[in-house]
Amino acid sequence: MRLAILMLMVLLLALGATPVVARAPVVDLHRGLCTATLPDGASNAAVVSAPYACGADAPQDSPQWLWLRLDASRLRDLPPGWHLLVDQTRFDRIAVVAGGPKGMGRIEHSARQLAGHGAPGGVLRFTIPPAGRDIDRLYLGYRRIDHLSLMRKLKGIPAAEQPREDAPWLALMGLFAGALLSAIAYNSVINAGQRQSFQRWYVLWVASSFAYGMVWTNMAAYVFPGLVGPIAVRIDYALVGFMIGAGNMFFFTVVEDGCIPRRFIRAGHALAVAGAVSGCIAAADTMFPVMPTDRALNYVIAATAVVLAISCGFAIRRGSRVVWFYLVGWGPVIGMFLARLARNLGMVPQNDLVDFSSFGALAFEALVLSLAIADRFRHLRQALAMETQQREIQLVETKALRQAAQTDFLTGLGNRAAFQDATRALIHDGAPFALYLIDVDYLKDANDRLGHAGGDAMLQRIATALVEIAATVSGAHVSRIGGDEFALLFPGSAEVDAAMAERLTDLQGRPWTYLGQTRPISLSIGSARAPDDATAPDLLYQNADLALYHAKRRGRGHQYRYDPLLRILRDLQVEFTRDAEAALTRGEFRLDLQPIVLLPSGACCGYEALLRWDHPDHGLMLPDRFADVLVAEKIGARIQDHVLDLAMGWLRDRPDEVRMLSVNFTSAQLAGPRAARQVLDRLAAYGVPPSSLCIEVTERVMLDRAADTILETLRTLHRAGIQIALDDFGTGFASLVHLRDMPVDRIKIDRSFVAGLDEAGGGTLAIVRAIIGLGRGLGKIVVAEGIETPAQAERLVALGCHLGQGFLYGRAEPYPLPANAPTYRTVQA
Repeated sequence: MRLAILMLMVLLLALGATPVVARAPVVDLHRGLCTATLPDGASNAAVVSAPYACGADAPQDSPQWLWLRLDASRLRDLPPGWHLLVDQTRFDRIAVVAGGPKGMGRIEHSARQLAGHGAPGGVLRFTIPPAGRDIDRLYLGYRRIDHLSLMRKLKGIPAAEQPREDAPWLALMGLFAGALLSAIAYNSVINAGQRQSFQRWYVLWVASSFAYGMVWTNMAAYVFPGLVGPIAVRIDYALVGFMIGAGNMFFFTVVEDGCIPRRFIRAGHALAVAGAVSGCIAAADTMFPVMPTDRALNYVIAATAVVLAISCGFAIRRGSRVVWFYLVGWGPVIGMFLARLARNLGMVPQNDLVDFSSFGALAFEALVLSLAIADRFRHLRQALAMETQQREIQLVETKALRQAAQTDFLTGLGNRAAFQDATRALIHDGAPFALYLIDVDYLKDANDRLGHAGGDAMLQRIATALVEIAATVSGAHVSRIGGDEFALLFPGSAEVDAAMAERLTDLQGRPWTYLGQTRPISLSIGSARAPDDATAPDLLYQNADLALYHAKRRGRGHQYRYDPLLRILRDLQVEFTRDAEAALTRGEFRLDLQPIVLLPSGACCGYEALLRWDHPDHGLMLPDRFADVLVAEKIGARIQDHVLDLAMGWLRDRPDEVRMLSVNFTSAQLAGPRAARQVLDRLAAYGVPPSSLCIEVTERVMLDRAADTILETLRTLHRAGIQIALDDFGTGFASLVHLRDMPVDRIKIDRSFVAGLDEAGGGTLAIVRAIIGLGRGLGKIVVAEGIETPAQAERLVALGCHLGQGFLYGRAEPYPLPANAPTYRTVQA
């Protein structure tokens, strides 16, 4: 630093000793260039008479000679011996041809003959003897130049103005050299005995930056005169690549561990390698094309800036201290490099200000990041000093933390981690044991009606009951492994397992009370045994979960033991999931239409669309074989969209034949704030009136976790004119509640009740009579499903049922409908 200040003082004294005279103009010759290409050996006369092109049609490079015609009319104020300053680029030879009334003159050099022609600021300087007023033609030629777009400076300057032109660069690079050499010296001695990786990367970065600055600005030419022109440009490209690589590695090693995601660290390392490689490739212009390699290096710089910016954001959010030093030091550097990138890509005009600011920013960064390294070392020493103390504290806290980490905060039972440890321990012992997965039914309903405190009280009551049951078996373990899911592990024989299953059955329906309200306990339970059903913890859990899933499908409050057939069915469902994507492409999913008729006339008043899968191996499959698993997968949403598109197409193309169509909707189609708008937009796109569509939903849809948004969606669709039907009415728990809350137009009596009409003394008739009476009393249309005999139809007519469907009136047929399909007739509700 002292060396830099001394150099600056000497420079200022020298400038102060220079007499003050009127400044002659500096002429910018970069504007209005016209170019022409000529072969080797072209004479001055050929250069003058060449066909020059200007603007967008002007050639920008040439494998031989590219000549630039400069505007000599701007030179008239330049005195004799003025300097032509040309930006450094890569070429084989360079020539200047100047002519006037006294004849033509030519200066020509090869790329190896430029010693002494370098000037501060990264330019080549050529002395032109005649005064500007004596020159009426001026040409600049290059043999095998890189590309004119890489040239940023071309101007004429009086020789007397050259010191003033050089002075800012000398002052800046004096400070630059002092700052970077000081940073190298400081980081070479600090913590020399235990040098950190970030410190080594930083020294490499500063050394590369110092070399780049000295070579780019031609300061190195004061020591090595031949280090100018094309050779300096090639070295600069390589040094830029090393700066990118070392700078990236420094950042991702100096920021504290855990502050940047691993994927961004990997991206930074990849960009470090890409930077070093692309810089070396860009330097090898004799082996690779110039413009693509230059662009590639600039794109790596841009990508590096983006990755560093995102990584800084993560580091700030995660409390990094070092990143603030980095932002203060590297912020100006990155800004200047982005400005250089914009200039190199032609987005901003060419000028010296960007380059001048870049080296000032690099000097500032070297000092700031030296402070960052010192601060990082201070924190490392503090962390090392605290490590012993923390280790002692951790030993004291480990036991308490382990216990807390394996305890459910609400019930005091073990959590999922404790359950997994207990399962592994029982597997390791080798003794037979059973696993019960217990899912609490209607927890959402309890939360909605009693508040979350009521739901918590319900979970605590069930936890207490499970602990009481587990206490009857030595070595049993109870855990709460999810929001509404418990796990019960206990060793013992099959007889012990049967006794435990009976105790859990006795728990079903047991009342619990909260704030004066009494509700029954309902549990869905699935179980599996080791080693009979599995010998690995994960597989045992999967098998018990399959049993639990089957218990839920049978209805709430059921218990089911694992059966190997469940695994076979699950594997078949997985196969269906894999096949579904190709099935969509091949058009294997289709809709069959089953008529809905007016009772008692039997006239068709609409159709229900029923999904079918015409599988090439399994034949025609009904939804009960594949729908549940596909709806749970991503492909399910696409199948649902396919179903709706088919239905819309039929309503649009055959409005006289299919004027009312009932389509079964899933919870996924109705959940979300935009669900209603998507259905209405689909209707509008197909030009189908909303009154032609009837949406059928089951009680299972209404018990979905998104029940509130589903209900709001149905209300919106109902207000738009779409009919809503509640399917399988009478088979669920909360159907009467849904009739009160849902905008239902139709009630569909489940086929199980219709089939029971033929059974004497079964009580089904009373149920059907009650449903029809309830529907008519509420002003709903009642539809009976599964009508197969005339006797069933007659009894339903006698009871006052409005509509019916079933094999008696027609099976589900693929579209287009057969010629003998029932005639459509409008029904007024």
